[in-house]
Amino acid sequence: MSKRVTVLMGGASAEREVSLRSGAAAASALAEAGYTVATLDIGRDPAELAAKVAASGAEVVFNALHGRFGEDGCVQGVLDLMGMPYTHSGLLASAAAMDKAFARRLFATAGIPVAEGRVVAKGEAPPLPRPYVVKPINEGSSVGVYIVRDDSPLSPLESWPFEANHVLVESFIPGRELTVAVMGDRALGVLEITSERGFYDYEAKYAPGGSRHLTPAPLPEADYAEACRLALAAHQVLGCRGVSRADLRYDDTRPGEAPRLYLLEVNTQPGMTATSLVPEIAAHCGISFPDLVRWMVENATCDG
Repeated sequence: MSKRVTVLMGGASAEREVSLRSGAAAASALAEAGYTVATLDIGRDPAELAAKVAASGAEVVFNALHGRFGEDGCVQGVLDLMGMPYTHSGLLASAAAMDKAFARRLFATAGIPVAEGRVVAKGEAPPLPRPYVVKPINEGSSVGVYIVRDDSPLSPLESWPFEANHVLVESFIPGRELTVAVMGDRALGVLEITSERGFYDYEAKYAPGGSRHLTPAPLPEADYAEACRLALAAHQVLGCRGVSRADLRYDDTRPGEAPRLYLLEVNTQPGMTATSLVPEIAAHCGISFPDLVRWMVENATCDG
């Protein structure tokens, strides 16, 4: 008898549509891998979540939620209380990674290079010279991220288009966009992302043709290895488990200077859509999508 897997998808965050796509793709791959699969489109009610998961007959939960409630430790806590094994990271690692300001402090303490930055309250003046990046502290998929360049007419710190009263401001790191997939205790590889939009934003991530992916990333061998090392170190510093994805910048724009790598963030529940990065990196390593989700299910656990 095949193991019963329930896929959580949708949710109430700004990344709902992406989660629905991730969940549908994961469910299809899980069925192909031989599991009995159910899907649940859930909201923000923890009692309803627990009841629906129990009613689904799940033996394992595949968490395909993105953003708040699904990726920030809340759902993980409910599943821990139920004693229900689930994919991806646990409560603590999920909450730490989702809080970009807290995570960057952990990275810096561990010697992982990050961009200069600090948290800014509504009404404060920009703490850094242009160009700088303004991002919500608790969103993913580049939702609400702004690059304020030298010629930008207005800073979002002046118009404040955010729901929260605090945002993270970081120095803009020029160069190239890299991402590294981590699976358990190893980095699978580095992928470079290019986009004609000049910024790997929400549209570039999910719109067809929004970006080009170079796998493996065309880097010097030593820099490729260092990107893998930093991604795995960040995964371990946060206490992640299962699959994660680290986003980095590779600054090779300084004439006469060696390129520099900076960690931007770690995604504890990376996308599983047709244009997603982790499945693409895994495929380059010879790991099919069904084999990838099978590994995730077989390594699922909980802290209950």
